[in-house]
Amino acid sequence: MTLPTRVLFVGNSFTYFHGLPTQLAALARPERAVEVRAIATGGAHLAATWAGGEPTAALAEGWDYVVLQEQSCLGEGLYADGVPQVRDPADFHAAVRAIVPEVVAAGANPVLYLTAARRDTPSAQDLLNAAYTSIAGEVGATVAPVGPAWAAAQAERPDLRLHEPDDSHPAPAGSYLTACVFLAALLGLDPRGRPGTITGPRVDPDAVPLGHGTLVDLPRADAAFLQRTAWEATR
Repeated sequence: MTLPTRVLFVGNSFTYFHGLPTQLAALARPERAVEVRAIATGGAHLAATWAGGEPTAALAEGWDYVVLQEQSCLGEGLYADGVPQVRDPADFHAAVRAIVPEVVAAGANPVLYLTAARRDTPSAQDLLNAAYTSIAGEVGATVAPVGPAWAAAQAERPDLRLHEPDDSHPAPAGSYLTACVFLAALLGLDPRGRPGTITGPRVDPDAVPLGHGTLVDLPRADAAFLQRTAWEATR
């Protein structure tokens, strides 16, 4: 009997909005059984989440992949005209350098969740790409190219809203595209032709449980477009 693939997500609201881990597990069926867990607090920095001790304790449970997601602008406090800007990645890089050896020692594969830029600062994607790919190359981590997939989708389909109205957090379609990227980048599974409607445990923006319900429900054409975009971004 094939054992399930186990994926631990460590991040913040970009990880838990619209049940991203649950969406990944649902999309993987029936080819692959996937068990997921998320350790995520809204607005949290990766270093602070890790320092809290819960991720380190969770490593003992045994995981195939540990996904690491930094705060969306690599930190807070840098603004231009009231809009958050991507900060110098030094603190993020230091956190990854400290965390990855723990992940590897626990027998898991480290994965960096390369987040998407805010809708109102699309040019920041190049900075995020450089920040994630440079440290991934240094420590030998896999990069899940979520941000590049979002950029490609928005360039081709500007009518399809990937962000929530705050221009920062993922809308249901954005979380779905992100799940498709992880499906391809981690599991090597082609997302094309998979369902565009997924149900599961829901939470509000503060991660308060809301019960079981619909996480995403996309028109067939939109789902197919996002599936194709994710597949192409990971090739």
